[in-house]
Amino acid sequence: MLPILARVVPGVTLLTLSATPSLAAPAAPDTGSTAWILTSSALVLFMTLPGLALFYGGLVHARNVLSVLMQCFAICCIVSVLWAVCGYSLVFDGDGAWLGGLGKAFLAHLDPVRPATVLPETVFALYQMTFAVITPALIIGAFPERVAFPFVALFSALWMLVVYVPVAHWIWGGGWLAALGTMDFAGGIVVHTTAGVSALLLALMVGRRRGFPRRFSRRTAPA
Repeated sequence: MLPILARVVPGVTLLTLSATPSLAAPAAPDTGSTAWILTSSALVLFMTLPGLALFYGGLVHARNVLSVLMQCFAICCIVSVLWAVCGYSLVFDGDGAWLGGLGKAFLAHLDPVRPATVLPETVFALYQMTFAVITPALIIGAFPERVAFPFVALFSALWMLVVYVPVAHWIWGGGWLAALGTMDFAGGIVVHTTAGVSALLLALMVGRRRGFPRRFSRRTAPA
């Protein structure tokens, strides 16, 4: 229940504030809202580590549990770095219809209080990063024990930049879908739809595990 609240309540709050042009940015951030967003960021991150890591680890052979745990941990590290380098800026900087700019690359030029909110922009960037982390991690459940670790790392990095960043800008960053009135409070489109469709296509390309679901093949390659 807490993870759900951590995604829905802050999302509704942030989108409501962003949709109110007349709301001037306060001189100082609101401490209560900032504390709640920080708590929500931790709860969303917990859904990836250890949440998804342990859940997907239970779907594989015992010898491959550590591999799945490492995949989730690596995705967390890779996406966090990419988000700081250019991801946040491409999503939330500028008002382009298809993609943002690089004015806030490497988290430079962040505002003390993000416009139209009561939050420090650093906290806002952290909160959004947790969603960027969990989205590619959701996909690894589509190919357990059937791909190598380098593929997971490379695919997750490219997918985050090519798929997640543009879609997040379209809706949460004020892109063309936001201009059409699209609202996504808890990531139903940005997170779950993009990850679900990508996981389905990737599972079809990689193929099923040998003998699954009747039995596990001993010849299944480690993930």
